Amino acid sequence: MASRAVVVALLLATAAATCVQAQLREKFYGESCPSVEEVVRKEMVKALSAAPSLAGPILRMHFHDCFVRGCDGSVLLDSANKTAEKDAKPNQTLRGFDFVERVKAAVEKACPDTVSCADILALMARDAVWLSKGPFWEVPLGRRDGSVSISNETNQLPPPTANFTVLTQLFAAKNLDTKDLVVLSAGHTIGTSHCFSFSDRLYNFTGRVNPTDIDPTLEPQYMARLKGKCASLNDNTTLVEMDPGSFRTFDLAYFKNVVKRRGLFHSDGALLTNAFTRAYVQRHAGGGYKEEFFADFAASMIKMGNADVLTGSQGEIRKKCSVVNH
Repeated sequence: MASRAVVVALLLATAAATCVQAQLREKFYGESCPSVEEVVRKEMVKALSAAPSLAGPILRMHFHDCFVRGCDGSVLLDSANKTAEKDAKPNQTLRGFDFVERVKAAVEKACPDTVSCADILALMARDAVWLSKGPFWEVPLGRRDGSVSISNETNQLPPPTANFTVLTQLFAAKNLDTKDLVVLSAGHTIGTSHCFSFSDRLYNFTGRVNPTDIDPTLEPQYMARLKGKCASLNDNTTLVEMDPGSFRTFDLAYFKNVVKRRGLFHSDGALLTNAFTRAYVQRHAGGGYKEEFFADFAASMIKMGNADVLTGSQGEIRKKCSVVNH
């Protein structure tokens, strides 16, 4: 009986997952808001023309949204008492919230009360990658917006300090496997990071807090360059390119850096500690399989975008992304 119950439970879980995926579809707004992608892209082109460095933050925001409560726009919600996801330490360096509201306002003007903030953010992330010379993919749509945002739940986000075991556990919790981990990590090919996200590798790797307490896995010349930019553990303002030399272009240079032990974060270096992810990094470091990687990245983004979504009558369609309707 127990084994039969397990089988039934697995079948129900599979059916539920299939149902969610079926409710998300590429032409979800084909009749209710056929211009939504055009509206979003117009705003993205305008914004990235003026501020190309915004692409990385938009991609990161979508990632942070999906890893906490699923892709439900909860990372966008404000809280009067500063207890929302955006108030938690991992999200305090997110930027682009005002721009998301601007895109939402443009979509509302075209199609009032129709398109969720969660879907808008997913489209913006796709366009951020594509407009940075990365892959294009059709985004399954139909997400609804959540009404709950809790800062403490951001412990589900993979931190830049994580080792491979922690990373795989956090990804698995969102139904993402080892391949998704290495593929999505390459999103670090665009954007910047504050020094405090990695400065322990330069000054406090084992807790001794001195200039000799360094991460031995970091390539020495790259470490010297980082120390030249990040003067101490107390540097909370300096920004460093995650993919030096091409941080505004979505390309394979990230893999070249990681294989040379020049990945900025612990989590980047951790990809070399597992046979599968190391082989993937080495394969794409050569630069000869661009289309293969682009297809992998698109597939993993779609998979991540399905994480714990609200559909149908669940959730709501917010009028403004920073506040619930009621």
